[in-house]
Amino acid sequence: MGATGYKDLLKTPHAARLLAGTLVGRLPNATAPIAVVLLVRAEGGGYSLAGALAAVYGIANAVGQPLLGRAVDLYGQPRVQLPAAVLSALGVVLLVAVGTDPPLLAYLAVVVAGLCTPPLEGGLRALWPSVLGKEDRVHRAYAMDAVAQEVMFTVGPLLVTLLVALWSPGVALLVINATGVLGALSVVVSEPSRAWRSAPREAHWLGALRSPGLLALLAAFLFVGVALGSITVAGVAYADDQGRESVYGWLMAALGLGALLGGVVYGSRQWAGAPERRLRTIVALLALGYLPLTLTPGVVAMTGLCVIAGVFLAPAIACAFIVVDRHAPRGTVTEAFSWLVTTFGVGAALGTAAAGPAVDAGGTTASFAVAGAGGVAALLVLIATRRVLAAPGRTSNATAGTENDRSGAAEPGFSSGHQA
Repeated sequence: MGATGYKDLLKTPHAARLLAGTLVGRLPNATAPIAVVLLVRAEGGGYSLAGALAAVYGIANAVGQPLLGRAVDLYGQPRVQLPAAVLSALGVVLLVAVGTDPPLLAYLAVVVAGLCTPPLEGGLRALWPSVLGKEDRVHRAYAMDAVAQEVMFTVGPLLVTLLVALWSPGVALLVINATGVLGALSVVVSEPSRAWRSAPREAHWLGALRSPGLLALLAAFLFVGVALGSITVAGVAYADDQGRESVYGWLMAALGLGALLGGVVYGSRQWAGAPERRLRTIVALLALGYLPLTLTPGVVAMTGLCVIAGVFLAPAIACAFIVVDRHAPRGTVTEAFSWLVTTFGVGAALGTAAAGPAVDAGGTTASFAVAGAGGVAALLVLIATRRVLAAPGRTSNATAGTENDRSGAAEPGFSSGHQA
């Protein structure tokens, strides 16, 4: 079915608008690291300050996502998503206004921007059951999400580069964040977002984290994040070895192309069997795709290896969405997906941090070995926890969520967010 299946999904009322609005709303998050670095450099700041500000933004974002996800589960999407988007944009306005002097205000600005980034990614998956209805269509939408993310994270940095070339890093940050607020607004004023309510939830201070299956999945995807984060540094080292900076762009584009192709193929068919078992197979293939990168052949061959390495990333993410949906405690699905986003981001940061010393100690091959080790570690976690993951203990929210959304809309006592 391929792209035709995605086209049929997007013909469903509200589907195209929700997907487009979510992608546009997430542009600030996708472009923040590169935009912050460019702004600091334009202000005369050093790479250390630029890297520190980008890291603080990432940490604040990792903290904010599950907290805001829980707020969505409790109070609904419009009450949380739009105010958060506005506050995040105001943090960016403060950063552009003060620059890097004094540094304390710059750090405060990126903390606000990162901490208040709205959990639109989780919110969209919360809406799919009520918009698409059937569980198989919702699962196909997860694959479409993963493909769309690859497009966004490819186009976003290019857009920043274009805006910087036309105006300045400050203007680029302001334009992208204003656009992000409009994207969030487009989502929260839609009928599905306004009508959606979470399933009733059991009060528990751990929230979604009281699920052993979810904890196992998060542990595995921490290492998937390590693998992906390390490749960004290893790619730079490889480009330096080749004496051509443009090689880095080719490698990253090849990874994105592979993920795009893998996501399209994965979403083109219905899959039988338990998604937990399928996820182990996909992660095994993902790890297998990363290992040959340690060979560091010539540019053409290396680009081909990067395409292969990327093929199983989008399917792994799409399948993980299904597993999260099956294991998240009732009424906590937005929070659960936000934890997945946070864990993946933390893993990517750890991978980036580990790949640098690996380059210094063992060269480019060692840095790519970090990616392979991350993939293998993720597989080992899934194997070690297979019994926990094999027993979700309830039906998926993709099925139950449709009924919950309908009944919740009729009963004002339910006013939270559900992410499927």
